[in-house]
Amino acid sequence: MDLFVIFIIFLALLFDFLNGMNDAANSIATVVSTKVLSPRFAVLWAAFFNFAAAFGFGVAVAKTIGKGIVDPAIVTPEFILAALVGAIIWTHLCTRYGYPISVSHSLIGGLAGAGLFKAGISALNFDGISKVVVFIFLSPTIGLIMAFILMIVVTWMFKDWNVRKVDKFFRIGQLVSSAAYSLGHGTNDAQKTMGIIAILLYSTGYFQGGELYVPWWVIISAHSAIGLGTLLGGWKVIGTLGVKLTHLKPVGGFCAEGAGSIVLLGTALAGIPVSTTHTIAGSIMGVGATRRMSAVRWGIVGKIVVAWILTIPTSAIIGAFTYWIVEMFL
Repeated sequence: MDLFVIFIIFLALLFDFLNGMNDAANSIATVVSTKVLSPRFAVLWAAFFNFAAAFGFGVAVAKTIGKGIVDPAIVTPEFILAALVGAIIWTHLCTRYGYPISVSHSLIGGLAGAGLFKAGISALNFDGISKVVVFIFLSPTIGLIMAFILMIVVTWMFKDWNVRKVDKFFRIGQLVSSAAYSLGHGTNDAQKTMGIIAILLYSTGYFQGGELYVPWWVIISAHSAIGLGTLLGGWKVIGTLGVKLTHLKPVGGFCAEGAGSIVLLGTALAGIPVSTTHTIAGSIMGVGATRRMSAVRWGIVGKIVVAWILTIPTSAIIGAFTYWIVEMFL
């Protein structure tokens, strides 16, 4: 295998690692804020289930990333390099300063920016991109509504229980919901890196027969990288989502994670690359809103939303600029 291709695969796995670092907050913010698990044990728990997601959930999202964002015919190693640089720079900056962004959308922005610079608007696959754009709004909204309803139902079901007994019960329940959410996170987000590596290998002729697929070693590598990133954790982002956004008890953490995991696993099986950050943030807001609207710190929400809005265009600009630089020198 060409050394340049190997380098880009390494860069893709680095992106996956940073994805895990930023999105560690998604997997463990609620279980840490409710003090069901300590931060260190929580990241171990989440990292294990991020990796376990490699077994049994398919690669539908990877195929969407590989073929559904830009025309595979324009893809070259230099193109993938530019897209990854755009995604990595934005993800690193936001992780460093504690902004829980959509790492998925930074990758999609990088692909779109490099594609537009290289071949114009005809390079973009608007069917695939439209799914992504629609779910920028749908995933947090569905998460919010589902968590709100689930919280209302659970509160009604356990209204006659002693408060201490409810707390103890949902401390155990949160272990299950956190594991389910981490499975959803792993299966959705690791597949985005799989898609990038798969389209890289496809474009350089490493697949015999000319059919794009995801090799087993790519699946294991991607899940290992995102699990390791989760294990090390982006602690500033965890603080933003788990502590600043709203106050949670174990029952609330269970409902937020439960709603989020349903959204993530459903969209992963349908091949729709969604933001795990958007999903869990919406779910946490839904739980907070069952108490009162003021229970959600809307000032923090506003900052998060600004970061979401900036993610695709900023990473697209960086991706386009990087492709211009790469083309000049390579």
